[in-house]
Amino acid sequence: MSLFKQFAALAVVAAAGYLGYLYAWPLIDAADSRQAGARPAAPSAVRVLVEPAELRPERLRIEAVGTAEAIRSANLFPAAAGEVMALAIAPNRKVAEGDLLLELDRRSEELAVELAEVRVKDARQLLRRYERTAGTGAVPESTVDEARTAVEEARIELRQAEVALADRMVLAPFAGHVGMTEVEVGDRIDQDDPITTLDDRSSLLVSFEVPEIFLERVGVGQPIQVATWMARERTIAGEIVDLGSRIDPQTRSFMARALVPNPDDRLRPGMSFAVTMDLEGPHYPLVPEVAVQWGGDGAFLWVVREGAAQRVPVRIVQRQEGTVLVDAPVEAGAQVVVEGIQRMRDGLAVTLAEPLDAQTVEAGEGGS
Repeated sequence: MSLFKQFAALAVVAAAGYLGYLYAWPLIDAADSRQAGARPAAPSAVRVLVEPAELRPERLRIEAVGTAEAIRSANLFPAAAGEVMALAIAPNRKVAEGDLLLELDRRSEELAVELAEVRVKDARQLLRRYERTAGTGAVPESTVDEARTAVEEARIELRQAEVALADRMVLAPFAGHVGMTEVEVGDRIDQDDPITTLDDRSSLLVSFEVPEIFLERVGVGQPIQVATWMARERTIAGEIVDLGSRIDPQTRSFMARALVPNPDDRLRPGMSFAVTMDLEGPHYPLVPEVAVQWGGDGAFLWVVREGAAQRVPVRIVQRQEGTVLVDAPVEAGAQVVVEGIQRMRDGLAVTLAEPLDAQTVEAGEGGS
């Protein structure tokens, strides 16, 4: 085929296409006009699954290192100087209140008590003799008064002798466990020589520091948990009994002291502990974690109100085991969307779907 014939064939095809377009255009334009004039179909309501929001307090955990001391503790010294005649101190021995721990030579003090008893007896006999002559004028009243004074002086001297005798013995001031001692029978000791220690470790006082930002949230009676470093899983419950009156300007913290029971006597004064304390903060809405979505302006969730979806911006406060505390205008019991979130938009009509319970799921699996 010559070049002229090829160009002629192309011209015929182009002309046929143009005539076909001119013929079809009115029909296409009419169809578009009918479609444009039609009213858009109203979107149908979306089925969603919701869960009610709850108000829960923010949970804060404080962890610290605590040091223990016995609930009662004493360093024992003798009340007088003298030679040690008896010793009943063994390391870690448990003693009762009033048990004898140490005895000094007390022979001179025993004699002093006997002499004072004799003087009291003589003074009372003389007073009775004077009182029998009362009214006869044989003994002046001043002499009778002096006799009464002598009786009182003799009684005081007897009491002083008895105190001096008691000071020759060191007794346990309370029940507890005695410590080690360097004293031996035959030693001569003075009032400044330590004998031993005594600890009542039926309960311990654990002291620890708390950051000052929690000052208004920590109070007497606040429960705590303590554990030894070798057995962190074995926690022991206690409660705060004292709070320090000052903030340390260096550490920006204050001291707290908790009472911890020690019934099995496995804890010791001076031990260090891992201390944990859970505090409650303000109440916030608690929602499932899957309900929280993220957009260009931050986190949000969908709440169903009056049958329509409403987008509510939120601020994440705390995550708690699959749930989230949020700072948002969400009241307790508000219906928060947890399934069907991808189809949500503001003002969209929604219907609530009932969650499948375990029996329904089992029945469906059995039928399949």
